[in-house]
Amino acid sequence: MANNHYFYVLQCKDGSFYGGYTVNLERRIEEHNSGRGAKYTRGRTPVKLIYYECYRTKNEAMSAEYWFKKLPRVKKEAFLKEFASNEGTEKF
Repeated sequence: MANNHYFYVLQCKDGSFYGGYTVNLERRIEEHNSGRGAKYTRGRTPVKLIYYECYRTKNEAMSAEYWFKKLPRVKKEAFLKEFASNEGTEKF
């Protein structure tokens, strides 16, 4: 049985972005919103899932997380807007 490894991006209440890794998106978002998630998101709830991508390996997903976290805010916004325009989803 193959595991799914997710890189995800949350938008926090203060408008900031948080990128993370998980194998269970639903549970992880619940953890963030209940204050049991990452230290960064604890004071910034509620958070909203705005992007995720599934990878075959943990290494691939964590590499995507690392890449995203190194981007300056402007490039994070450009990446997320490009995704939103391609998916026809909400734009920020």
